[in-house]
Amino acid sequence: MKLGVERLLSDPELRRPLEGKRVALVAHPASVTRDLTHTLDALAAIDGIRLSAAFGPQHGLRGDKQDNMIESPDFIDPVHEIPVFSLYGEVRRPTGQMMSTFDVVLIDLQDLGCRIYTFITTLLYMLEAAAEHGKSVWVLDRPNPAGRPIEGLTLRPGWESFVGAGPFPMRHGLTLGELGRWFVDHFKLDVDYRVIELEGYRPDDGPGFGWPAERIWVNPSPNAPNLNMARCYAGTVMLEGATLSEGRGTTRPLELFGAPGIEARAIIQIMCDLAPQWLEGCVLRDIWFEPTFHKHVGQLCNGVHIHAEGQAYDHQAFKPWRVQALAFKAIRSLFPEYELWRDFPYEYAFGKLPIDVINGGPALREWVDDPSSEAGDLDAIATPDERAWTEERERFLLY
Repeated sequence: MKLGVERLLSDPELRRPLEGKRVALVAHPASVTRDLTHTLDALAAIDGIRLSAAFGPQHGLRGDKQDNMIESPDFIDPVHEIPVFSLYGEVRRPTGQMMSTFDVVLIDLQDLGCRIYTFITTLLYMLEAAAEHGKSVWVLDRPNPAGRPIEGLTLRPGWESFVGAGPFPMRHGLTLGELGRWFVDHFKLDVDYRVIELEGYRPDDGPGFGWPAERIWVNPSPNAPNLNMARCYAGTVMLEGATLSEGRGTTRPLELFGAPGIEARAIIQIMCDLAPQWLEGCVLRDIWFEPTFHKHVGQLCNGVHIHAEGQAYDHQAFKPWRVQALAFKAIRSLFPEYELWRDFPYEYAFGKLPIDVINGGPALREWVDDPSSEAGDLDAIATPDERAWTEERERFLLY
């Protein structure tokens, strides 16, 4: 398999439209080639490409910002001596001054295939700014490590945010290049948009499915350490709206959940009793951990590790969003008075509960909190959304 950036670097004909143009790059630490050369360095070494600026998304071009809502500054790249603008600092949308520094922007971001992952919102904002300023946008496509499966509720009108770029389910099943095609069509953007496609990408093939097994994993953000996390993320990201630890401050963030005073084995049993069909394709293991920072720092937590890996993993059966929803439901059943939901302006969305911002509406939380609701009730609202997106995305698929 060849990445979009690898095709661009190896094919002069693909690069020809860039000749004489000022070229900018949106990238992060996982923007690397097969030999782990960063895309910025690889492009700078090519004759005929005139790099004029770079942009960093959330966590920064260098990936040095550990937590959410920690802003990155602008700086001058010390090697290439070009400005590096932060799209997660004073602004999240590129300004007119930023847009004036280039003619074509190359976007080379490793995504995780989840609506809440902010790199896709950065893509949308760049597309909208490019349409306004008459710039060209090229996505150098990369694999979706979560693969093609679709899951979750579609974002409802009025719930758009930096973690909710558009009305599609939590797990969208598209590559970044494909999603850009949908953005252009859905938002009716008059923009010069191009995808440098992957070559030899087969997202339905095992053992890696969305992630080719021969590819080295580089963290696209500090708490995205491996493929298991990427598979679980469409569910475990909801923990950012809960008082439970999502494992930040451990070596396996966003693959687990827990807190002091909960009983993991009892939670797993309740999950098995309530909806065993939602637990197919993974293994739940009770664990103990003590976060070194973030929620419950320095406290002994009992929790559950979700393993979407090994012999038990079934790519088509695994439902991370439902697994995590079921965990919330089990905790609510066992501990009815447990203070489960956090309340703060999550990703600058004021006046809304974070769990609702994450899910693009209150339906998931209302299902968890309703003592009479059953698994079938959540399926009844999520399944139509998933089917509709399966049909809608079809014409945007490139692979």
